[in-house]
Amino acid sequence: MSPVLAGVLQLLALIAALALAYVPLGNYMARVYSSDKHWRVEKWIYRGIGANPDTEMRWPAYLRGVLAFSAVGVLFLYLLQRLQGVLPGSLGFSSIEPAQAFNTAASFVTNTNWQSYYGEQAMGHVVQTAGLAVQNFVSAAVGIAVAVALVRGFARSRTGELGNFWSDLVRGVTRILVPGAAIAAVVLVACGVIQNFSGIHEVGQFMGASQQWNGGAVASQEAIKELGTNGGGYFNANSAHPFENPTPFTNLFEIFLLLVIPFSLTRTFGVMVGSVKQGYAILATMATIWVGFVALMMWTEFSHHGPALQIAGGALEGKEVRFGVGASSIFAVSTTLTSTGAVDSFHSSFTGLGGGITMLGMMLGEIAPGGTGSGLYGILIMAVIAVFIAGLMVGRTPEYLGKKIGTREIKLAACYILITPALVLIFTSVSMALPTPPHSMLNSGAHGFSEVLYAFTSASNNNGSAFAGLNANTDWFNTMTGLAMMLGRFLPMVFVLALAGSLAEQKPVPVTAGTLRTEKPLFTGLLVGAILIITGLTYFPALALGPLAEGLAS
Repeated sequence: MSPVLAGVLQLLALIAALALAYVPLGNYMARVYSSDKHWRVEKWIYRGIGANPDTEMRWPAYLRGVLAFSAVGVLFLYLLQRLQGVLPGSLGFSSIEPAQAFNTAASFVTNTNWQSYYGEQAMGHVVQTAGLAVQNFVSAAVGIAVAVALVRGFARSRTGELGNFWSDLVRGVTRILVPGAAIAAVVLVACGVIQNFSGIHEVGQFMGASQQWNGGAVASQEAIKELGTNGGGYFNANSAHPFENPTPFTNLFEIFLLLVIPFSLTRTFGVMVGSVKQGYAILATMATIWVGFVALMMWTEFSHHGPALQIAGGALEGKEVRFGVGASSIFAVSTTLTSTGAVDSFHSSFTGLGGGITMLGMMLGEIAPGGTGSGLYGILIMAVIAVFIAGLMVGRTPEYLGKKIGTREIKLAACYILITPALVLIFTSVSMALPTPPHSMLNSGAHGFSEVLYAFTSASNNNGSAFAGLNANTDWFNTMTGLAMMLGRFLPMVFVLALAGSLAEQKPVPVTAGTLRTEKPLFTGLLVGAILIITGLTYFPALALGPLAEGLAS
């Protein structure tokens, strides 16, 4: 079987699996966030945190809940790392330095999972399980909660109430993420992923030096790492490590896990707003971009430039040879079009244009299908922008899902789409202008610039993957990427929740002959075009200096 055919067949199998899960999982999540009943374990949690799950919140109160919970998470995870040297189960590792501890705390609380450390050489069992793994669950649940609040903004009328943050958070963990991750972990263990609390073992000599590996609760963390679109690996090699990803089946299964909730949330959206066709329109937009990016990535990586690539059957440098170019391409696109950041190959070693595709996927705002929750609210913001553009074309006040998109709504949407580009471009330009940060670059020229651009694109969009050539474990990059992650996560949420509150207060607008039918293919095309054009205009100069220059020169 040719490598190209193998890659296409894997893509088709993945699409079939996602299609089978779409309706039942999407409907189930809609029931989770629409139910007025609480499980017993949830009632215990509410008592423990002193929350009343039945109290409806307006958007400022909902936002305060998000920010307060996340702030406590950052502080707890920071202290856990700083105290690691005196904690049991530390495997003899010392406490984490302040700048790196801040970076890691910000990273995992914001669902970014950027890692400027070697997991197997820095973090013991307590920090990995009680700190990082816990944040993998709750940070994903926060993203879904914010998305559900925005959906309620569209679904509700004449009220500013968006639900209860604490109820949405707890249900996301107990009813969706924990059961899903438990099932996924069993599958991974059955396929060879390790799950233990063993210490450090010497496994032999390599080039005259001792080679050591430590065990860990890898399968359980791997499951939520992908299902919650987190991405932080137990080992430095991430999903290229055989302890995390041992077979071609587990590789495809992990891709399925990182895509299944973001895609299925479009069904949840359709059910909650009372029109599954609206959900299918958003799904079609996401799927069009995702399939297009996968096809483009396979083309760039399979193109045979020179005899070496012809003999190898593709650009194999940096790829996971156990899985091939096709599977590595699917993983790379899926992990950067979501906020996952897990890798089974090294993006810095992709072709110039291939590396640009991974960057562009993040620059779109990770909305195809995006992260758990963040992908849905991101693409709904873009839908508001697309409706506004359509309204300008026909000279009519824009409407979406029965809500008028007025001055307040479009200002909030515009602020949302400007936040991350501003962070990416400002932090990148400052890092390139100062004398010290460029010393962290492994390469010079266009590829070196791409390393820095990729780092801040990944951090600001809460992705977490890296180009792997940049030495990010410096005070500058630990601090600046940490700030980029915090601002890139929580500033957009301010505008999302404010928009949700504004929409919920409106009374529904009746459908007329002039209303734009947003469930039709025409709107899907308009939305795809708006996403690509807005992103292209924003980032094209930076991309031209990095991956485009490198790709055209090769």
